[in-house]
Amino acid sequence: MNLVRWNPWNEMASFRDRFNRLFDTGLYPVSRGEETLGLSAWNPSVDIYENDDNLVIKAEVPGVDKDNIHVDLKGRVLTIKGERKNENEVNEDHFYRREMSYGSFERAFTLPADVDPATVKADFKDGVLKVEVPKPEEQKPRQITVH
Repeated sequence: MNLVRWNPWNEMASFRDRFNRLFDTGLYPVSRGEETLGLSAWNPSVDIYENDDNLVIKAEVPGVDKDNIHVDLKGRVLTIKGERKNENEVNEDHFYRREMSYGSFERAFTLPADVDPATVKADFKDGVLKVEVPKPEEQKPRQITVH
């Protein structure tokens, strides 16, 4: 049996490699060409806020065609689905770097109360989807007169 001098830096390099592999494959969905690992290659960022009459959900969906966006309301769950398609304008061999994500997405939000689906409005402009959900009457603020 040979004695080998222990070098802590060798173990640090090994730890760094294992840690990087964890984030490359385990926690962050990765897209490789047509093959997508994980549930989705990307999800749009959203802002959710309320005004006097509505709960508003704004989602950034640049590069998504309006016809590829679907908004569904079932009970208290509002779902936004869509797909950003990859038009292969450039041959894969000519890319230096590829960071844009493509594929389908789905975001679901639980609303604070049941809402009539017929009253929900959705508008799409400049890559931003804006969904307005009217508040039920009992949740709207009202002015109370003091006698």
